[in-house]
Amino acid sequence: MIGRMRERVVAACDGACKGNPGPAGWAWVVADAFETPVRWEAGALGRATNNVAELTALERLLAATDPAVPLEVRMDSQYAMKAVTTWLPGWKRNGWRTAAGKPVANQELVVRIDALLQDRSVEFRYVPAHQVDGDRLNDFADRAASQAATLQQDAGSELGSPEPPPSPDAPPAGAARRRSGATKASRPRGGGSSSRTIKAKFPGRCPCGRSYAAGEPIAKNDKGWGHPECRTAVST
Repeated sequence: MIGRMRERVVAACDGACKGNPGPAGWAWVVADAFETPVRWEAGALGRATNNVAELTALERLLAATDPAVPLEVRMDSQYAMKAVTTWLPGWKRNGWRTAAGKPVANQELVVRIDALLQDRSVEFRYVPAHQVDGDRLNDFADRAASQAATLQQDAGSELGSPEPPPSPDAPPAGAARRRSGATKASRPRGGGSSSRTIKAKFPGRCPCGRSYAAGEPIAKNDKGWGHPECRTAVST
C-alpha cells in the first residue's frame, strides 16, 4: 500500500553576520508534524553581508527540500522575503534593475532562488526575531546560523553535530510568563535596562565606546542601546 504523502513541510531559515559585512553564516531547519526540529544544516560564508547570508539560507533550504511537497518557510528577514515575493516580478520585467534603474543587488542568488521556486508550492511566513517564547524553529535557525558565522564551520544533523547552543544574549526562558501577555515589550520606566534584544536596523555605537553593525543583536541599558553584554555589565 502506498503511504500517505505528507501534506506540508514546515521549515525555517536564517542568516547571521558578525558585522555587516563580516564573518557570516546561514542555516535552515525542517520540523516534524509536531514542529520539533528533525533535520538541519548550517554553513559558513566567510566575509559577507547580512542580506547575502539571509538569501543563501533560503536558497539552501529550497534546494534541500522536496519540490513536490508544499513548503512553509518561516523567516525573520523582511528583505529576503520581499525580494522573492514582492520585488522579484518587477525586477525581472525591468531586466534585473530596480525601480530606480540600478542593478539588483545579489542578483545571482535571487536568480537561483527564483529557479528553485518554479512549479512548487511555497508559503512564506514572517516571524519576529529574538522574541521571548518566540517561534522555536526561527530560534533554532538563528542559533545555528550565528554559530556558523562565529566559528566559520559547517554543521548539521547529517554531520552528527549537536544542537546549536542558546544565544548568549537570549532573554530568560521564564520572562514571558511574568508578562501580561502583550506582544510588544513595555519600555522600562525612568530609563534603566531592558531584557529585550533586537537586531539593529542601523550601525551605531554602544555606550562602552565600541560600535555595532546593522543586523547585530543589541539591548537597552540605562545609557542607551548597545551590546547585550554591556547591558549585563551595567546591571550587575
